[in-house]
This record gives sequence, structure tokens and C-alpha cells, in this order.
Amino acid sequence: MKLATFDGGNGPRLGALAEDATTLVCLSSTGLPELQSMQTLIEAGDAGLDAARSALSAAAVQVPLSDVRLLAPLPCPPQIRDASTAPRHIMHAPIGFRRMAAVLAGEADPGPAEGSVPDIYKAQPIFYITNRFSVAGHEDRIVWPAYSDYMDYELEVAVVIGKRGRDIARDEAMDHIFGFTIFNDFSARDAQLREMQGLLGPAKGKSFDAGNVFGPWIVTRDEIADYRALQCEARINGRVVTDSRLGEMLHGFEEMIAFISNAETLHPGEIIGGGTVNDGCGLERFEFLADGDVVELTVEGIGTLRNTVVRRN
Repeated sequence: MKLATFDGGNGPRLGALAEDATTLVCLSSTGLPELQSMQTLIEAGDAGLDAARSALSAAAVQVPLSDVRLLAPLPCPPQIRDASTAPRHIMHAPIGFRRMAAVLAGEADPGPAEGSVPDIYKAQPIFYITNRFSVAGHEDRIVWPAYSDYMDYELEVAVVIGKRGRDIARDEAMDHIFGFTIFNDFSARDAQLREMQGLLGPAKGKSFDAGNVFGPWIVTRDEIADYRALQCEARINGRVVTDSRLGEMLHGFEEMIAFISNAETLHPGEIIGGGTVNDGCGLERFEFLADGDVVELTVEGIGTLRNTVVRRN
């Protein structure tokens, strides 16, 4: 199933995409407590999914996609973690930052170069925790933070945790995934460059209103046979800028879940970003967004997440 949170004018509702791909079945209209929101559905586990499938088959209340606004599938997730796992991104992003540092210092752009993958990225998943309140959805306008002149997109696939667990074994990790969604980790690169010198991870480079964009829906785990085979594409104003494959990651979602849950409980509804795919952001090409740019991220089997970036409201 493709499950969405939408607003048709009466506040957020839970919906499932019908077979025609142009209509949402309103699951919230059933009145069932487990189908009142994406979070209640996830927390209900298999029983909630069974109820959702039954409601989708009955299709009692349907609304055209064209008549609603798609919100972030989880408008306020319990937690958001984001990893960095794609080797070319890990190699090339620091080169982009070095180029930016030179330009900001008034020096000549040193140009592209070959980088390397630090051993720590090979040894374990590297991730940070970001602001769970700074969430946006499909077609939302992303307002550029005034403190930044270098705005960037990041094409990622994220998983949504469906079952609570701690010390989860790698072989059992997939059982804890509810589904997959697209994640655009918008980034203020000049702010990120400054603060990363403090060696504490990104803060204002990542945390600003609507900086974490998810959608257009969550695709349940059973719909994705092999997440590593998914093709990922980014377009800016219709021009293809990223064409990559998810499976080139150093650590899969199984390893991420096992590592993160070591001595730490994961809860239903938490989101884990798999990291920017190879060639999945402008920093790697030293090419950044402009006012009014339309950014579209498409992932095979999931859909397309589209946003417009603007300098001011």
C-alpha cells in the first residue's frame, strides 16, 4: 500500500492510494481508532495494516488526489535520524566544502578532485539526529533561511520503523520496518561548513523550518522486493542532475537498524534516512539551488517528491 496523510480542507486525514493512482481512499472515515493517523496505524502493527487493507478494498470514501494537499506522511515523527552511507557522496562532499571554503575566503575555486572514504564510514554507520518538528511534504514551498547563500538538495530514501525494539539483530531488522519514503534533506551548505568545524555534527545547516521533506507517501515494506535495486533520480527545473541506485550504500538499512538499536530502543514511527545517494546533491558537483528552483526527487517503486525553493515567503 501507498499510505498518505492529506488535507482536503478539514484537517489531516489518513489515506491509501487507490489502484487508479489518482484517488485516495480516506481510511480515517472508517472511524477505527487505528486508522485515525499514520502514527496510530503504525503503532497498531499488523492489525492496523489489515484494517487499512480492508478499508482500501471497501473504498467507501474516495477523494481525487487533485482535490487535496498531501502533507508529510508523518507530520511530526517521534524521531529523525539521518545516515551517510553512499561512498561517492562521502568522497566528494568534503571536496565541495573545500571549494566553498576557498570561494568564501575570496580565493580561486580549486576545482574538483578525488577524495577518499574515511575508515570510520566503512567500520560503522555514521548518522546524526535532526529536528523532528522541521518537517514538510510534497509540493510545500521551502523557504530559504536568510543566513545562507548556498542552498542544496539531498536525494535519500528513508525507512519508517514499525515495531519497537532494542538490540535488534541484523537478520531481524527488516521485520522492524513499516515502510519506505523519499527524503529530501535540504541543506544550508555555508552554515553547515562553519558549524562542522565544531566537530559536533550539523545543526543550522540542516535544522530550519521545513528542512526535512518526506513523501509523497509511505510505501509499505511488502511493496518493495529489494530496496537496494531502487533507481533514484533528481531533477531541477526538469533537468536531470542525479541518476543513481540506492544499493551502492556501504551499510544497508539492516546494519543501520542493528547499530542504532544497540543499547537503545527504537519506537514505531521513527524515521531513519539512508543517506544521500551517490551523486545525490549539488555539493558534489559544486552546483547550488537558485530562488524559485523546482526540485523533483523520483524513486522507483515509491513516486516523486516535488518542492519549490524560495528566498522569502
